[in-house]
Amino acid sequence: MRDADFPDQPAAGGVGTRPPRPRLRAALVVAESLFVLGLVAVWLTSPAIRSSKNLWVLFFYCFPSQFVLAALPHEPAILFFGKFHPAWAVALAATAGTLVTELINYSIFGSLADLKTFQRICRGRVIGRLVGLFRKAPFPTLWIAGLTPVPFYPFRFLVAAARYPASLYALAVVLSRFPRFYLLAYLGRTFNVPNGLIAGLFLVLLAAALVPLVKGRPGPCEPADGTPAGP
Repeated sequence: MRDADFPDQPAAGGVGTRPPRPRLRAALVVAESLFVLGLVAVWLTSPAIRSSKNLWVLFFYCFPSQFVLAALPHEPAILFFGKFHPAWAVALAATAGTLVTELINYSIFGSLADLKTFQRICRGRVIGRLVGLFRKAPFPTLWIAGLTPVPFYPFRFLVAAARYPASLYALAVVLSRFPRFYLLAYLGRTFNVPNGLIAGLFLVLLAAALVPLVKGRPGPCEPADGTPAGP
């Protein structure tokens, strides 16, 4: 699908609907963020929940592990649950949680897309070219990104910058994440991956996700006129 298939439109509020008022949108973003942070706090402070084999735990774990920049890795959790449940059930629970989380991400990034700072960034040479490339084949790009181990959070930014419809974004998430999660759960069940190895993988992936965030290196971005972009 190309530009003509999704012309510029408000990124929040759904396709063909009037976006919510700024205060309502801000309140929604705050509520969504607090909800996810609350889940993180519960998960970190409860050893019983972290060791639970209930698929509802996996469903809710998908929120902090797929939220915005997503520092918490999801792969170890799916490997763990795959040892105790059929691969299709694990994939279904994880996909459902991921879908809801990505719709929250869509709402948050859609709100950011209306900010002048965000729009100025999108007019930069590098970001503008990336958005242009994304618009040439958005659905295949999202499907490949969701299926493979590449970091997914940059594509959430591109979806908002390109004003990609929520319905197509949700479809790409489901069609890419379900087979990925199924494969991980199948591997966990087939090889009965030891919990120690899963914990080690969790720590390695967590460190790999946190290092770029701690360094805080901004991406190269200049406005179209060539002057340095503001903070």
